[in-house]
Amino acid sequence: MSDAAQPTAAEVRAAAEAVKTALDRHLAAVERRSGEDDPAVYEAFNQLAAAAEAYDELLYDRYDEVTPFEIPGAEDAPPYTGPEEPAALSVLIRRDYAVVEPQRLRAHAQRIEAADDEGSEASGTVHGALGLLFGEFEPDEIASRHKEFGLEEGDSTLWVTASDDPAEPGEWLEAPFEQVDPQRVVCRFDVSAVFDDEEDLEDEDDLEDELDPDEDLEPLDADR
Repeated sequence: MSDAAQPTAAEVRAAAEAVKTALDRHLAAVERRSGEDDPAVYEAFNQLAAAAEAYDELLYDRYDEVTPFEIPGAEDAPPYTGPEEPAALSVLIRRDYAVVEPQRLRAHAQRIEAADDEGSEASGTVHGALGLLFGEFEPDEIASRHKEFGLEEGDSTLWVTASDDPAEPGEWLEAPFEQVDPQRVVCRFDVSAVFDDEEDLEDEDDLEDELDPDEDLEPLDADR
């Protein structure tokens, strides 16, 4: 895209605000749900997906950046069967990492040990260093600084599920992810390299469609 055709910073900001508004509308529609197939919820879902897609495109065109969210299409989302007016919610997050620089990881763990001054030697192993790292930093901070800690991001997902009542203290701690019901998911956000691979395949398919294999090619001049 040429510089003249790029969106302005104000347009990108407006698209971001539209996503925030769509999120609020979607949550409000879910809270006011009148039945399993409430059309207002589906409409709010589609508006959220459209706003997120528009923001993603403008962000890429202006700054060559993408969002970390992948909103599934309405046809991919299972029908919601949770409470019409949820009294509680659960946020389930999974983030995968590969340990690509164990020396860097252990070096950070050693600095944590030195600051604590407790004589621990956990930094001598990768699993011990990981324990120190996640004990010192919040998961969101590790996600934003993963390269600094010698980690490489893999797939990640975030699910927001609705429930009728808050869980009792300690009720699910032994098996926190065992009873997740996909049909109680209010919204989810997925990040995976597979989405990039699918886009690359689509681009290759488009290129192949443009090239006609039966098209007569002009022979090369042997004297060139």
